[in-house]
Amino acid sequence: MVTEAKSRWALAALLAGTAALYLWGLGASGWANSFYSAAVQAGSQSWKAFFFGASDAAGAITVDKTPASLWPMVLSVRLFGLSSWAILVPQALMGVGTVAMVYASVRRLFPAWAALLAGAAMALTPVAVLMFRFNNPDALLVLLLTVAAYCVIRAQEHGATRWLVLAGVAIGFAFLAKMLQAFLVLPGFALVYLLAAPVAFWRRVRQLLLAGAAMVVAAGWWLLAVALVPASERPYIGGSQTNSVLELALGYNGIGRLNGADYGGLGNLNQQAGWLRLFDTEAGGQISWLLPAALVLLAAATWLTRRASRADPVRAALWVWGSWLLVTGLIFSLMQGIFHAYYTVALAPAIAALVGIGAAVAWERGAHRLLAVVAAGTAVWSYVLLSRSSGWNPWLGVVVLVAGLGAALVMLFTRRVAAVVAVAVVACLAGPAAYAVDTAASPHTGAIPTAGPATRSSDGGFQRPGGGRRGGNNQAFTQRRPGGPQSRGGMGGLLNAGTPSAELTALLKSGAAGYTWVAATVGSNNAAGYQLATELPVMAVGGFNGTDPAPTLERFQQYVAEGKIHYFVGTGMGGAGRSTGGSDDAARIAAWVRETFTATTVGGTTVFDLTQS
Repeated sequence: MVTEAKSRWALAALLAGTAALYLWGLGASGWANSFYSAAVQAGSQSWKAFFFGASDAAGAITVDKTPASLWPMVLSVRLFGLSSWAILVPQALMGVGTVAMVYASVRRLFPAWAALLAGAAMALTPVAVLMFRFNNPDALLVLLLTVAAYCVIRAQEHGATRWLVLAGVAIGFAFLAKMLQAFLVLPGFALVYLLAAPVAFWRRVRQLLLAGAAMVVAAGWWLLAVALVPASERPYIGGSQTNSVLELALGYNGIGRLNGADYGGLGNLNQQAGWLRLFDTEAGGQISWLLPAALVLLAAATWLTRRASRADPVRAALWVWGSWLLVTGLIFSLMQGIFHAYYTVALAPAIAALVGIGAAVAWERGAHRLLAVVAAGTAVWSYVLLSRSSGWNPWLGVVVLVAGLGAALVMLFTRRVAAVVAVAVVACLAGPAAYAVDTAASPHTGAIPTAGPATRSSDGGFQRPGGGRRGGNNQAFTQRRPGGPQSRGGMGGLLNAGTPSAELTALLKSGAAGYTWVAATVGSNNAAGYQLATELPVMAVGGFNGTDPAPTLERFQQYVAEGKIHYFVGTGMGGAGRSTGGSDDAARIAAWVRETFTATTVGGTTVFDLTQS
């Protein structure tokens, strides 16, 4: 009882510490990803915008994802009002929930220390700290997939249909957060249950079919609702060229991410695919601190349990997490389409759980020398990662290396010195913990945030916390502007929104009640800046990349003729258009506005009054 009570206190301390880390200074990031913050603001004013995930309350176009990740943030804003805190707190709480689920999954079969190790590894993963303090869809995705893994483990223990169906529901709803990425765990989860559940084979098959049906219902109800609503009565589906959710899921957010043909986006902007991508200078400091340890412990624990029965729950749990890590990790490593390092947050629960489970299996079966080798290797790899941040606490890498190798050396000869084991654990977690604290202490904005301090890349550029890179491959993501009205002084761009001047904000607000949209501008992030400043609908012409045919030139001209749009703000970006299979309507609209209306400059930005030709 005493041990159990202590484990509860330890869990409470873990969750409290995670909450403090994820909530600390949360408002410093402002609107974080303005693209999603604008959609949250829109949903807080319109239930229709809420349901469809529209970028503005008038419902011109949706974000380029399914909308489930927006819903918790919208509800928070409806309760507490529009603010950075109201938007980001639900994300932080999802992070605490994910740590709790990792702990609970490991604790079912292993000692409290192993579950605490797994939970701490999850909480301190730098990219997890980043994304649970940010408003991208990944927070809800990771929480739901972790819930699904827990449910599969529970189902396998006794062949319980209910738990397997709940896993299907969780994965289905995760699809509504980030589409096909949610399904990467499916092959492994299904195969582990089919091979290891302690019930008859055909019962396992029927259970998997039921879980699959539950997943389809959980993912498909929203798709069906969208399909049943006439296109004229809902927002355009952003990220698609045919106003289709299925095209969005299978094209721009599906096959296009694998083969680089992202159907109306910016094309293949990332040529760094390869087996070692997760260890390189872009992704390494985000996720790979414990990745080598997880892989080694997965292999070792599989060997150590080789004589177990088919339905052994320990080996099954090991491979629930192992299949998640291997399948998702290989896809991330080899995908030819757009890849950002923050995607790797989807690997964090699997890595953390495998470290806890693998360490417990090795310790209980007397393989403490293996653990010593793992600790030594982790310390060396941490030193390598820390050395990439030259000038940032250079002493830390040396301390980690000396402490880790020293503790590992002692562990080779004894397993009875708890203090030595504690030193080894601290040495293994010190690097990611330092990056985690640095991440929490730094504001992050824009579409491509990164965790930790700046790191030198292999091409001589610098990976910067807060998004983007100076030099190197992400230069392809710098702001672009199409032919058409240009802004003197400009604002925003492809990957982030700016803050308009007080003079321009006041102009957009004037007479707003008489218009459906107070303004239109090319690109969702440009529109987001004006919308968040005014809290009024601003039409994002062309969607995120400016390459969606929404609206067409003819439809835009009709809106103008009907007096639905007051101003056009000449802050343009995105000129990919037909070069990547996308629409050039945004460029055509911008050119028509320039030729038809008189430009004025307000607060350093070019503005066209669409009511004065």
